[in-house]
Amino acid sequence: MDLSSTNLRVLCQIAESGSFTAAAAELGYTQSAVSRQAIALERSAGATLFERRPDGVRLTSQGLTLLRYARTILASVDAASRDLAGEPGTARVRLGVVPSAGPVLLTAALDRLAATAPWIQVTTREGTTPALVRALRSGSIDLAVLTSRPPHRPPDGESPGLHLTTVQDVELLVAASANGQFAGRTSVHVDELLDASWISTPSPSSEPQLGVWPGLPGRARVAHGTKDWLTKLHLVAGGFGITTVPDPMTAVLPPDVITLRVEGAPREVRRILVARSPGAATQAITAVTVALTAGYPR
Repeated sequence: MDLSSTNLRVLCQIAESGSFTAAAAELGYTQSAVSRQAIALERSAGATLFERRPDGVRLTSQGLTLLRYARTILASVDAASRDLAGEPGTARVRLGVVPSAGPVLLTAALDRLAATAPWIQVTTREGTTPALVRALRSGSIDLAVLTSRPPHRPPDGESPGLHLTTVQDVELLVAASANGQFAGRTSVHVDELLDASWISTPSPSSEPQLGVWPGLPGRARVAHGTKDWLTKLHLVAGGFGITTVPDPMTAVLPPDVITLRVEGAPREVRRILVARSPGAATQAITAVTVALTAGYPR
């Protein structure tokens, strides 16, 4: 079997992205180039590695087997590159974080690591929980901060399951302008939210709509969509709409933004989790996990 590191990186990216088109965008290739790489990889392996479906691409059992080896091979290639560059003393951890956890959890964890484990270099990326789970499974990140809704099922159906560490359960609140229609209030009835303008985070149709109250009794009127939290919160402060925020973010909100508890509907609770691939963890991954769990405000 004749495999190149380029082939293996394409395999990992397809596994993470879930489609040839999305993998091509991440790698800077054309879609046809990725398709050709996939065909060449299957021909070289002598097996069907990809299940082509209407909603994207999934790896077959043979593809998942090769993916496990691809992670090990590429990690060794990357480690050799670092050693040749004269950087043998640094341990790198690639961390994925859901956007709502970043402003509070991530900065506290990095501060803690700088003091307790300066030999660890953490690189980060944002993503939704489904996207970060795919990234963990594909081996493109080492650790992920995810969110879970009750009844808190495993984040995917793959076996063996991901290793999960609970950080904290947090309550979902509504963020509104301190000078708008909800000024001076600490709560709002769910029926009052139906006619509000919402600021949401765009997400694929297969994923939950973020930024809109989940128990809204009707269809939300989304006025603005943005993935950037700073933009979202400044739109809220300016009175251009409302959005949802986890309770710990109250500490870092702009001064013209207030939070409201929702009455007339069940509490919406989200569990913050740190996830990693099954199996033994490296010393660096364990240290980052400890920093993330210890650095969250209680």
